[in-house]
Amino acid sequence: MLLPNLKEARERTKKDYQRQEYHLDEALKGKYTGKKYYLKTYGCQMNEHDSENIKALLEELGFDETTDYKNADLLLLNTCSIRENAHNKAFGMLGRFKHLKEERPEIVIGLCGCMAQEEQVVIDIMERAPFVNFVFGTHNIHRLPTLLDECLHTKHQEIEVYSREGDIIEKMPVHRESTYKAFVNIIYGCDKFCTYCIVPYTRGKQQSRKKEDIIDEVLELVHEGYQEVTLLGQNVNAYGKDLEGDYGMAELLEDVAKTNIPRIRFVTSHPWDFTSSMIDVIKRYPNIMPSIHLPVQSGSDRILKLMGRRYTKASYLTLFHQLKEQIPNCAISTDIIVGFPGETNAEFEETLALAKECKFDNAFTFIFSPRAGTPAAKLEDPITKEEKEERLQRLNEVVNHYFLLNNQKLIDQTVPVLVEGTSEKNENLLFGYTDTNKLINFEGSKDLIGKIVPVKVTEAKTWSLDGVYDGR
Repeated sequence: MLLPNLKEARERTKKDYQRQEYHLDEALKGKYTGKKYYLKTYGCQMNEHDSENIKALLEELGFDETTDYKNADLLLLNTCSIRENAHNKAFGMLGRFKHLKEERPEIVIGLCGCMAQEEQVVIDIMERAPFVNFVFGTHNIHRLPTLLDECLHTKHQEIEVYSREGDIIEKMPVHRESTYKAFVNIIYGCDKFCTYCIVPYTRGKQQSRKKEDIIDEVLELVHEGYQEVTLLGQNVNAYGKDLEGDYGMAELLEDVAKTNIPRIRFVTSHPWDFTSSMIDVIKRYPNIMPSIHLPVQSGSDRILKLMGRRYTKASYLTLFHQLKEQIPNCAISTDIIVGFPGETNAEFEETLALAKECKFDNAFTFIFSPRAGTPAAKLEDPITKEEKEERLQRLNEVVNHYFLLNNQKLIDQTVPVLVEGTSEKNENLLFGYTDTNKLINFEGSKDLIGKIVPVKVTEAKTWSLDGVYDGR
């Protein structure tokens, strides 16, 4: 049994990671044929991609996926710890699993992901949730087949969570959710230690994959006919800083662009590491999409300093306007936190003013959520819940206003759209995303799915566009 340790998770060693290739024990291949698994994923794109690996690992063991947890033999939650709401949802789902296990004791229940890396979460599971059979973290996903097999044989609760960075495991199997869009990890972990964020503890030390492994993966996707790749990392702009030489994110973007995959996106960017070289590469290659996610978090310099963001409002705005001026048709989205401990009304007004200046194309807005073990969780917080909710509402009114205005600018324009499928609300409509990452619904033949096609925008809404296929 290996339990998480918050103190150890804070440490950053100088040890170089080892590159290893994944291999499944032959004795485990197909061992559980006929069994079904249910996997519920919470959180960011990194978690979504981890789940693609988890599904493939389970399917190598012989499991088949089911979307109804009541029919599963294995129930697994891949969790997120970025906000309290994500915690509550996961524990609520565990409660449902518990009731099902009372009816079917042979069911196996597991928990993984970022919550599994939290010391208190695992203590709570050991003390109050003995029905959870196994727990593993973000650094040892490749160990899932062995851990699950051991759990099924010993009938004991198996917990294996590394509180240090793990090695980088290449050649992991992947069950991609799409046949035309793909996630590719380029860097693991984060060394920024923003004071409100638990990610550096749950995801560990910053570790970049070798460029050769990344390019090989993208080339394979090109060969398989994929239309879009999203390069993933907690801070993609820091790519290469932990490697020898001068090869960084700008150079990687250029090499990925040269694979000729039609579309390239990348998330998430930290403003501190966004270089002019990156801007030059983005504007030089048309297959790098003009859509940038650039979290600002606050418009107040004092709050940014308390957050540990290491940039000022002025430097953020300088970068923002450089992107807008140098990259044609550039759409920028952001993250904003309101109600950070001690945020005054005047400081919140600074955030509103920044939002009005930037006129973001999209924004993910949140009330500050204290995470145990982070410095911000210890700060005195005199702001009432009602004040925080009122600030969030006011902020949302501002950003939503600009979402609509930006969308209205596209009316009567023909935009390139990667068609992803039929609309959930109307199966007669197709939906997809523009180069600037805007959702659009339009009428068209289903044989367009998986292709990049021209669509003329006819109507703009706050959150989406309507259009008509313009394939003359």
